[in-house]
Amino acid sequence: MTTAAAADLGVQIGALRLRNPIIAASGTFGYGLEFAHLLDLNRLGGLVVKGLSRDPMDGAAPPRLIETPSGMLNAVGLQNVGVRTFVAEKLPALRKYATTVIANVFGACLEDYIEVLKILEDAEGLAGYELNVSCPNVKKGGMQFGANPSEVAEVVGAARKAAAKRPLWVKLSPLVADIGVIARAAAEAGADALTVANTYPAMAIDFRSGKSRLGSLTGGLSGPAIKPITLRLVWEARKSVEIPIIGLGGIEKVEDVLEYLSVGAKAVQVGTASFANPSATEKLVGDLERVWRTAKARTINEITKHFAIENS
Repeated sequence: MTTAAAADLGVQIGALRLRNPIIAASGTFGYGLEFAHLLDLNRLGGLVVKGLSRDPMDGAAPPRLIETPSGMLNAVGLQNVGVRTFVAEKLPALRKYATTVIANVFGACLEDYIEVLKILEDAEGLAGYELNVSCPNVKKGGMQFGANPSEVAEVVGAARKAAAKRPLWVKLSPLVADIGVIARAAAEAGADALTVANTYPAMAIDFRSGKSRLGSLTGGLSGPAIKPITLRLVWEARKSVEIPIIGLGGIEKVEDVLEYLSVGAKAVQVGTASFANPSATEKLVGDLERVWRTAKARTINEITKHFAIENS
């Protein structure tokens, strides 16, 4: 009979071994430190800090968040302290925790990504990087880096050369004609894993005033409403590449986690749920442990492998 002491929820994401598949998503968990008094960060499989840019950014005008049916719209505008302040002030405090810390990186042009990564390469305490390729490339008419395979290959290839010390994850946009093509472009350019997927561009209007209910005209839709769509994207990406997939979109319950693992994800990121319940990630770890005991399995793979076979 299996016991709690024998539980192995560990997952392998390329070169990184996570203690479990529950990761706090970038943009929903601050720099991790803001949540340290609300849950035990050491219980998580990992956390991805909010996106880091070359220079500090003030972000978008308020209101930045509004509730939608089964979800949330956000237009935060990638507010952050900048990579240098992160390294000097945030990262030293994160080093005392035993969880895997990933730095999310974005830029308005290729050179921005490279400069941020070079600064992070010299810093201690990070396990890897996550590239946000949903940003507009200002040098190419504002087209998203992640919108076509050649752009993805260019930014991922350049990032791989600049950041050779640590694993490189790439966070894909859901707004592409064929996510399998984009996934292959990222993998062939040097990505070690893929996060599927970012939020979905959307909007909310106050018909009385005719104005956006956000401070910006549009925002990113997240939450349970997007889970069925993103599940399919994970499944499509899994069929196209051999590198690990990390599922992200609408995860609130342990059943959501298992569904993503069943269609081929190796781990999941939890985002919007942390707004409603700041300890949602830690709760999911506990729920997953209870499922493990009920299933009498020895590893997390044993819980989902029969589902994966059916959905391959």
